[in-house]
Amino acid sequence: MGLSTSLFLRQTQSLVMTPQLMQSIQLLQMTHFELNQFIAQEVEKNPLLEIASENAENGAETGFESGGIFAEPELGSEGAGASDESEWYEGGSSVTAEQLGEGLDTGFENVFPDDGPERRADAPELLSQWKSMPGGDSGEDYDLDDFVAGQVTLRDHLNQQIPFLLGSMTDRLVAQHLVDHLDEAGYLQGDVQEIAARLGKRSEDVEAILHKLQTLEPPGVFARSLSECLAIQLRQKDRLDPAMDALVKHLDLLAKRDFVSLRKICGVDDEDLLDMLAEIRGLNPKPGAGFESSVSETISPDIVVRPAPDGSWLVELNPDTLPRVLVNQAYFQSVSKNCPKNGEDHNFLSECLQNANWLTRSLDQRAKTIMKVAAEIVRQQDAFLLHGVDHLRPLNLKTVAEAIKMHESTVSRVTSNKYMLTPRGLFELKYFFTVSIGSAEEGGDSHSAEAVRHRIRQLIAQETPDAVLSDDDIVISLKRGGVELARRTVAKYREAMNIPSSVQRRREKRALAKVAAF
Repeated sequence: MGLSTSLFLRQTQSLVMTPQLMQSIQLLQMTHFELNQFIAQEVEKNPLLEIASENAENGAETGFESGGIFAEPELGSEGAGASDESEWYEGGSSVTAEQLGEGLDTGFENVFPDDGPERRADAPELLSQWKSMPGGDSGEDYDLDDFVAGQVTLRDHLNQQIPFLLGSMTDRLVAQHLVDHLDEAGYLQGDVQEIAARLGKRSEDVEAILHKLQTLEPPGVFARSLSECLAIQLRQKDRLDPAMDALVKHLDLLAKRDFVSLRKICGVDDEDLLDMLAEIRGLNPKPGAGFESSVSETISPDIVVRPAPDGSWLVELNPDTLPRVLVNQAYFQSVSKNCPKNGEDHNFLSECLQNANWLTRSLDQRAKTIMKVAAEIVRQQDAFLLHGVDHLRPLNLKTVAEAIKMHESTVSRVTSNKYMLTPRGLFELKYFFTVSIGSAEEGGDSHSAEAVRHRIRQLIAQETPDAVLSDDDIVISLKRGGVELARRTVAKYREAMNIPSSVQRRREKRALAKVAAF
């Protein structure tokens, strides 16, 4: 077979992932906070982009034209302005602001005599402090966050107590090193012997300092395990007797609800054991959690669903989460006139205009895509919005993608980290996509996995101490309701919801029944 070279002409179609196309795909899965950060970065780089304020929506009032183009407000003649001002006073004569104020009695010295000029002169240092404050004399609003006290952390709280506990400067340095090894829950993360070797101290001395630190507030801090944390709190309450100490050392049996073994180990009867368990429940397993400095973030819904007057559902995008970006084409036209064509400045402005137009189109396409997906989800889950979680239908990405004629990956990106506010509450869009479970009746409708889990929770919540349902009993009850489910699936759902087995539930319910009887 001979080798030869040849030239072919071939025409093919291919999708090239340009940087702008990749950025458009990333915009779909961005959260509201991430999208605002991205827009702020683009506005900082692009002089043609502007973030529209709430007052800039009405172009007639702010000088913005439709499409986000800046325009100069129309100014009338000076005579027109003067004629308007002449209506405020009789005769149209020229009146100064001071004279007009005197005529309208705008002075407050007669109402608040203590706040007159002579009163302000008595405290010039206070007046200077007020003027130095943000917005004190300029009329601008100041930020109230500047006056909020800082949050006290766990380390700050402990460092304030250490000087009153330890007198030696060396012991204080060791204590400070131990404070640095605390986690957010207040537990000591680190080996005492390793810490002592690192500091060049004896492990006995470091252990003695640690025992002193365990007496600080909050109770239970500087513990190395949950048992030690509970023991420290009980010791400070003078309740660490031999029976309670044995209970604290066998928390694994308490987690298994093996009350028979606990009675034998502690040497107490049922009444005393119930009292001990009630006291254990009153302790704090994470003493440092109250000083956690992390701030909880408020979730802003991307879609708002509310009932319409005709009985349907009104699906809207949340205006608070919609970005408002304007393209200042008037600035581009005014600057490009003074720039030579094919120059660096003209090319830079053209590129900025292209990027700005692309960003506005991408944001508009993002909003339309989110709206399509949300509207289809509401249409599919109409029964859930009307009747609750029991009527949640099984749904997958493919069903929604085929309905709105988009790819499954696009629907997946849209539903990531997006939230919908409904009359039933605030839900992530992923919540409405559940696995389908077959019906026990031939030809019956399938059931959603989330609805089945809700039924399991209801069945377990309604059981009595004398009639605790096993997994097989739950399977039978679900089959009567038209749900065909295997026992191992019921056990998997129960464990995922952190619900103990029937044996453990029976022990706990009987123990609670005895507590209620006493």
